[in-house]
Amino acid sequence: MKLSYYTDSLAHLSLEEVLKIITEKDIYHIELATGGWSPAPHVSLNHLLNDETALDEFKALLSQYNVEIVALNCSGNPLDPGELGQEHRDVTEKTFQLAEKLGVQKIVMMSGLPPASPNDETPNWITTTVSWPPQLKDALEYQWNEVALPYWKKLVKIAKNHGIEKIALENHGTQLVYNPETLLKLRNAVDPIIGMNLDPSHLLWMGADPIQCARVLEGAIHHMHGKDLRLEKSRVDLNTFIDTKEIEDTKNRAWNFVAIGYGQDLQWWKTFFSVIRMVGYDDFVSLEMEDFTMPAEDGVDVSIKALQEVLI
Repeated sequence: MKLSYYTDSLAHLSLEEVLKIITEKDIYHIELATGGWSPAPHVSLNHLLNDETALDEFKALLSQYNVEIVALNCSGNPLDPGELGQEHRDVTEKTFQLAEKLGVQKIVMMSGLPPASPNDETPNWITTTVSWPPQLKDALEYQWNEVALPYWKKLVKIAKNHGIEKIALENHGTQLVYNPETLLKLRNAVDPIIGMNLDPSHLLWMGADPIQCARVLEGAIHHMHGKDLRLEKSRVDLNTFIDTKEIEDTKNRAWNFVAIGYGQDLQWWKTFFSVIRMVGYDDFVSLEMEDFTMPAEDGVDVSIKALQEVLI
């Protein structure tokens, strides 16, 4: 496995500034956000798609630093029923177009989350038994059978037309696909082009074991995010893992995203990556750093050093 870098973690810097920082640390592969939930600080989709000179300059900048793009990331909610959903669907298809122009064959996304019925305006993440209230069972069946599966079957065809070989869905909470079971449900119903962007941090706050998740995802891991999380025991013991506070409210949250090694120790990470290799994944791990307890540059620096130590 090789280390790549998800550039959004230094969104306040220009792309060239980011490239200088990471290449000085011997990282020559990146994952770039094109829109969706990300403001896409380093990529202007419309500009690159409509201006060949801008596209050539973009390629030249990457070439100057010997940096290659391993994936484009357009994570958002393409299943939202309103204007946001249309915006994210447009970003997704334009990302496929840009990927073709750049020769990138992997797209990182989220599955999206629909509302609970055709009359709803707000996405609804159903996280409790559908036995009660009984309407939840109908809602979940609507989300999968009437919204998600038809959309993804059409989207996969579009992706293949642009040369996309892998779509890696992040196992993010508040998405229809958030764990191995739901990923495999979508993959088996649609196409093996769909796999997981295995992000251990989200599995940890949802109470899962990322190492055991990796074992059941053999052949279905398409990408990985190197991202750590710390459960804040004093808060978890009182409030559970479920936390609706702002992500920046680190002192009061039940869990926090942290720099690599500040949640799980490096022995845990060694075991995790050993199992990942054992089940056949030997591709890139993109560092995603969202530690709000320290300056971004410091978090990136310590995370890179930690990942370089465990990614052997």
